Amino acid sequence: MKRLSGASTPKTRLISQQSSADPTVTLFKLENPNGDLEPRPSASPRRLKRVKVVEEVVQGDRDNGDFSVSATKTAPAADKGKKAGSGRTPSKSPQKPKAVKQALEKPHPAPEHWRETYDSIKEMRSRFPAPVDTMGCDTAKWKEMDPRNKRFATLVSLMLSSQTKDEVTDAAVDKLRVAFGGTLSLDALLAAEEHVIADAINKVGFWRRKTQYIRQAAQRLKDDFDSDVPKTVDELVSLPGVGPKMAFLCLHAAWDINVGIGVDVHVHRITNRLKWHKPPTKTPEETRINLESWLPTEFHKEINHLLVGFGQVFCLPLGPRCDLCTLGTQKICPSAQTVVKSRSKKAITVKEEESGPKIEIAIEEASTLKLLKEPASPFSSASSLTPEPDDI
Repeated sequence: MKRLSGASTPKTRLISQQSSADPTVTLFKLENPNGDLEPRPSASPRRLKRVKVVEEVVQGDRDNGDFSVSATKTAPAADKGKKAGSGRTPSKSPQKPKAVKQALEKPHPAPEHWRETYDSIKEMRSRFPAPVDTMGCDTAKWKEMDPRNKRFATLVSLMLSSQTKDEVTDAAVDKLRVAFGGTLSLDALLAAEEHVIADAINKVGFWRRKTQYIRQAAQRLKDDFDSDVPKTVDELVSLPGVGPKMAFLCLHAAWDINVGIGVDVHVHRITNRLKWHKPPTKTPEETRINLESWLPTEFHKEINHLLVGFGQVFCLPLGPRCDLCTLGTQKICPSAQTVVKSRSKKAITVKEEESGPKIEIAIEEASTLKLLKEPASPFSSASSLTPEPDDI
């Protein structure tokens, strides 16, 4: 830029001065034409820059005290988190995921009559099919041929299942498979446009977030796990959108590895209604750790499927079908309710003509079911658990 004729600009220069607070910091100030070190007054005073001297080590080992300095560089002291001269902040290394808690310090005692209750639920489940039996996350793999695709389809189905009914999840997995050309593979998902995935799963809960999670998890599998589903709980929960419940269920269905219990809202709700936790657990994770401390290992793999189906057909979140459940008649459910049906008459007045007689018709109809709590069994107290909303 040309200087205007006749305009004179006073000459200034930088004066360096070592900081009294930090000897490794050099301060620079503008010298006024008068020779003092005070900066010239201005309408909008600017903050002085502090420059930190950065030594560049080219030889030796700093840790052992054997090194020599060949050159020095300067970098603004304010950019502590930036590399010298880079102008950008280096990315932080990813934090290691916290290990999933596997055991209680003091095991929870096994509830009385738990095996009798378990066997009764299993017998009822054998007579009444539930949506999880044909559309659960463990069924997604049967439409794939390649073993890796089977495992990947299982993981994707589990990631989509949160806050979503089995029927909707199953349909979304099928739409993904069709969109990818007939197979749900890792490479097909990574090659697909984001809108293709979103269009296929837009009926499931939180589908926008799950679209991102699925894409990110697929990339992690390719980069860090040799394009396959990992075999440990801690590795699985390190994937975006995957929690402990999904991790345990994925190991069961994808690898046939039994290292814990997958606890969802059904298992959490039903085991609390059965008073299997004292005091009652507040989260599914508390429920899982309690169950794993006393339930024999051979039941860990099947209890989720068993209780999910039981919760879908019998032990509903609201209005449980205690009239169909045998646990009440056996006096082994502390939360059993007696269903009482009442009948009422409703009168309807019909006029044939204005001058004609009035005709009244009485219709007897069943009213809404009333749920009354039964007296508690001798070995349990009445339930005070409020059912949670069904999110599966």
